[in-house]
Amino acid sequence: MTQSMGAAVLKTAQSELDYLVSHIAQAVRSSQSFDDPFYHLVLDRIFPEDIYAEMQELMPSANHFRALAGRGNVNIRTDGSATRVKVDLFPEYLRHLEGRRKEIWNLVGAALCSEPVRDAFVERLGPGLKRRFGNAYKPSDFFPIPMLTRDTSGYRIPEHTDTRWKGITVQLYLPRDEQLNGVGTVFSSREPEGGFTRVKQMDFIPNHGYAFAVGDNTWHSVDPTGELPTSRDSILHTYFVDQTAFEKTRNRGKRVGNFLKNEFRQLVGS
Repeated sequence: MTQSMGAAVLKTAQSELDYLVSHIAQAVRSSQSFDDPFYHLVLDRIFPEDIYAEMQELMPSANHFRALAGRGNVNIRTDGSATRVKVDLFPEYLRHLEGRRKEIWNLVGAALCSEPVRDAFVERLGPGLKRRFGNAYKPSDFFPIPMLTRDTSGYRIPEHTDTRWKGITVQLYLPRDEQLNGVGTVFSSREPEGGFTRVKQMDFIPNHGYAFAVGDNTWHSVDPTGELPTSRDSILHTYFVDQTAFEKTRNRGKRVGNFLKNEFRQLVGS
């Protein structure tokens, strides 16, 4: 490749990234917000239609996913298989993909990790963030971890509020159509006596999702899925709290550790 050709390729890749970043940030800023049962955003048309179509056609193959056990191994079946698997959307994980499949998922990961997208989420989720942190936070206090997740028959997760290490939770649904609508995340309120009241269920439809600032009131769950006709695919995009030196070291250390685990898995499976 000549120097001019290489520059043209880089320019095209940068233009595509700028296009996607701008679209996602605008989708976040124009999303609807709701207060019940806790402050959250409902996201729609997060990705441009052309990019979303490529994501559907170029999903990584099953061998690129690895188990996501969940807290207390909640996602592990009795036979040791997992009801939820994942692909981390970082270049070091995606390097095993090829061609346009590698390009498109690197593009999505880079866009989600961009500062404009982070800043849009922090801006729109201000009420939830202030409830937890007061005014003692800024956009750079949140470290992005995007991962493509795939839920299969039997997946469920009980009511929980997410670990305190997380600052913002985003889930972007990736179905081809609406046949799985009814398996979206449920938002609940905690009753004084300890039970839960279901308040809202997210629509599991194409290019749709939600976001909230993690707090002690952000109770959410997924009903047992039973037998699914197709997998429940989504991007789980988490911003970890990244304020202290310990948190910064922990977040980056987890990324390195997960990379080494993935490389070992690839080596053993090859």
